[in-house]
Amino acid sequence: MGVGGRGEAAVSAAPAEEAAGKDGEEGSRWTMKEKLIAAAVLVWVLASAASGVVVHRNIRHAALQKMEEGLVSMCEERARMLQDQFAVSVNHVHALAILVATFHYEKHPPALDQDTFAEYTARTSFERPLLSGVAYAQRVEHADREGFERQQGWIIKTMKHEPSPVQDEYAPVVYSQETVSYIEGLDMMSGEEDRENILRSRASGKAVLTRPFRLMSNHLGVVLTFPVYHVDLPPDAKEEERVAATAGYLGGSFDVESLVENLLRQLAGNQELVVNVYDVTNSSDPLVMYGSLVLLGIPSPSHICMLDFGDPFRKHHMVCRYRNKPHLPWSAISTPSGVFVIGMLVGYIIFAAWSRYDNVKEDCRKMEELKKQAEAADVAKSQFLATVSHEIRTPMNGVLGMLDMLLDTDLTSTQRDFAQTAQVCGKALISLINEVLDRAKIEAGKLDLESVPFDLRSILDDVIALFSSKSREKGIELAVYVSERVPEILLGDPGRFRQIITNLVGNSIKFTERGHIFVQVHLADHSNLATESEVEPVANGMNGHKDEKTAVATSVSLNTLSGFEAADSRNSWESFKLLLSCEKNEMPYESVSDKVTLVVSVEDTGIGIPLEAQAKVFTPFMQADSSTSRTYGGTGIGLSISKCLVELMGGQINFVSRPQVGSTFTFTAVLQRCDRRAIGDSKPVMLHPLPSSFKGLSALLVDRRPVRATVTKYHLQRLGIACDVVATIELALGVLSGRNGSSLTSTKQPCMLLIESDSWGFKIDVSLRSRLLEMKQNGHTHVLPKIILLAAAESGKLKAQYAVDSVITKPLKASALAACLFQTLGITRSSNERRDNSGSLHGLLLGKNILVVDDNKVNLRVAAGTLKKFGAKVECVESGKDALALLQVPYKFHLCLMDIQMPEMDGFEATQQIRAMEAKANEQAVACDDSERDGATRAAKWHLPVLAMTADVIQATHEECTKYGMDGYVTKPFEEKQLFQALKKFLDPGMSS
Repeated sequence: MGVGGRGEAAVSAAPAEEAAGKDGEEGSRWTMKEKLIAAAVLVWVLASAASGVVVHRNIRHAALQKMEEGLVSMCEERARMLQDQFAVSVNHVHALAILVATFHYEKHPPALDQDTFAEYTARTSFERPLLSGVAYAQRVEHADREGFERQQGWIIKTMKHEPSPVQDEYAPVVYSQETVSYIEGLDMMSGEEDRENILRSRASGKAVLTRPFRLMSNHLGVVLTFPVYHVDLPPDAKEEERVAATAGYLGGSFDVESLVENLLRQLAGNQELVVNVYDVTNSSDPLVMYGSLVLLGIPSPSHICMLDFGDPFRKHHMVCRYRNKPHLPWSAISTPSGVFVIGMLVGYIIFAAWSRYDNVKEDCRKMEELKKQAEAADVAKSQFLATVSHEIRTPMNGVLGMLDMLLDTDLTSTQRDFAQTAQVCGKALISLINEVLDRAKIEAGKLDLESVPFDLRSILDDVIALFSSKSREKGIELAVYVSERVPEILLGDPGRFRQIITNLVGNSIKFTERGHIFVQVHLADHSNLATESEVEPVANGMNGHKDEKTAVATSVSLNTLSGFEAADSRNSWESFKLLLSCEKNEMPYESVSDKVTLVVSVEDTGIGIPLEAQAKVFTPFMQADSSTSRTYGGTGIGLSISKCLVELMGGQINFVSRPQVGSTFTFTAVLQRCDRRAIGDSKPVMLHPLPSSFKGLSALLVDRRPVRATVTKYHLQRLGIACDVVATIELALGVLSGRNGSSLTSTKQPCMLLIESDSWGFKIDVSLRSRLLEMKQNGHTHVLPKIILLAAAESGKLKAQYAVDSVITKPLKASALAACLFQTLGITRSSNERRDNSGSLHGLLLGKNILVVDDNKVNLRVAAGTLKKFGAKVECVESGKDALALLQVPYKFHLCLMDIQMPEMDGFEATQQIRAMEAKANEQAVACDDSERDGATRAAKWHLPVLAMTADVIQATHEECTKYGMDGYVTKPFEEKQLFQALKKFLDPGMSS
């Protein structure tokens, strides 16, 4: 025990250590992943920060560059305007020089004196606002000094108001503006700088400037000196010529500070800039002309502009800079911050996307696993349903088959009742199994629709016949009407179309205790004429009503099939009459398209659907309430299957329901037109042609309800009988006698008088007979019409109770109506209308050799009994191997019915071997020599029709049977119509083995 325990512990410890090792590896792996993520995040943050710094530097550089460009532009503009203003002032001084030369030297005697000059300069001082005063100094040589002083009456003085010493020449002021009259008589050559200016001006012929100095206004200014010549000199005159022609000098004091102040005051942005003007003739010692004394090497940003005042000797600069230190724009802060934030967001998005990718990848892996599990579960579900279906239907096949065979024997009434009850219960169980399997096939997407020709009116007649007994028991009207414009033969799936109608009519029968059930079929384009009003969607649960009280209380016209109110007000007689009139007024149905869209409505006057349950009507296995299944039965799956089938047919289904009033279900289906002449062997179809013996006859119908009368007229017209309708028997007698202007639409006298039971009064049969006899005696009618009563009760009782020729039991069906009229009118059927055995299962199977293969002995007995009942010769085997032993070329059987699920060798494998044997025999037949076989034998190919016979309706599909070489399949238990449909194309009467 101890050794075993330690061994088990060691064995159990090994997986634990292995798991721990995996966890450790996974933990280290995740740690490395986290480190990589942290490093990537750090690198991304640093890269985002670096990007922000780079953006900041670029924006800052661009902002500074833009400010420097603005500074340069503003500085250049101020320099240009300052030069222009100074040039204007110089031009005015030049004009005064020309004035002095003209009026002082060219006039004899001179026309200019001190008073005139002073008055003129004073009156024109507005032209020279920046000149504080102007004066004219005449050039006087030393030889002319005495004469000049004698003429002027004063002596030449120096700047210090002392008599001028002897020198080569003098420049005393002779004319002066009144503002500078104190310099009159002073020698401008006595000042060193003034003398230098005078010499430079007469040598260059241009205005020259002195160094800046303080004016009397305490502003910085310069003295402007301009030469005055005796004669006009050419522009290229030499210096000697200019000196020789010099007559004097005109000068003025120029206020530089006022000039710059006025200029800056006129310009925008003056408050932003600091402007300095310098005399930089001596670059090492610049002289301030405007502004404070600031070194030229001021901190950036600043800009220096050259100023040209016209003096070639003097140099001047203007220095501009911002008054305050330039501020960086907000974009230099916000943009880098935004770049950093965006970088972080992008990093977060990338990180989140990568994490999401990992999560989605993991989810996809899990979903793939779940998908495989779901597919496996679906396969298991299908296999389970197939197995359950087979296992349930197999014994049910035996039960129903044996009951059918039992009913063919001589039984007492009690025994027959018991057997029929058991058969009905068995068929109900089979129907329930089929519905569950249909739902499973719909969910699996494996439900395919057939495309075969079928007679729509015959299918509706069959459905009506199916529920006729139940409708008569409840005393409700059950009727069907198909528009004349609906094609006679359509291409589609008749079985599924019948299933939809059966489900809807079955529900109506189940939930209706009084009133009627009315089935209508119209074309979609014409049905819209009668449905102009819109119906609220079912999804709101109220169908357009705010509450249930309003829904119940709403009243509509009672002119319906039975006189009871219908749920859908659009199905009133007025709308129905409008629809009929539109159909009659139009041409016969001819459409370019092969598509036909039908609108089918099933109207009842039952209990309706509660408003709170209307939203879940089409939900599988759901009913209005828990008491529904207890009271009425059912599984709640029929409407769900009907909705799916309608959608497969390319249509839609909806309903209008009002509690305690009734329900109207309407659906559309897209089918194809099919010409009767185009029906061939490739498209088997069961048609039920109506007899033509009644064509040309006429009838008179008494019915006070126009909708019901239209339905009856529809069935009569299908038989070729013209029909007139009146509301009462009195009106009918008037029509027959021709009184009151009444006449028939048909030219023939009615051979029958059809009367609705509710128009039949007490003892009216005796009075009606007597009046008809009276009319015959009076010559109003030659032949008494047959009196036929239309009633929902048993015909035998009513015929015995009333003196009528016949009673037709409702609901009306064309075939039943024809059978009754044959008997009542005494018309003999023509030979081509008698039933031909070739169109029945008996005529198809009579004398045919059929092999049945099934491992279930009960099923063998049932199949053999069913086939033998219709005249077939049947041989049975219980396995595929036994079938192969019997099926040897040449065949002695016309057909083989083979079960699919059998031990040892199933039906598919047996069929494959049969086809392989046939292929080999056909190859040998082709290879035979012409001398041994004639042409007919060589052309023959062996092919035995093999039909799958199975209770598994999921696996036994046409495609799977074809895959293994089968020609089709039949489901168990056998039904006559289905068996006839499957065998017809293989067992035609002219067919040989």
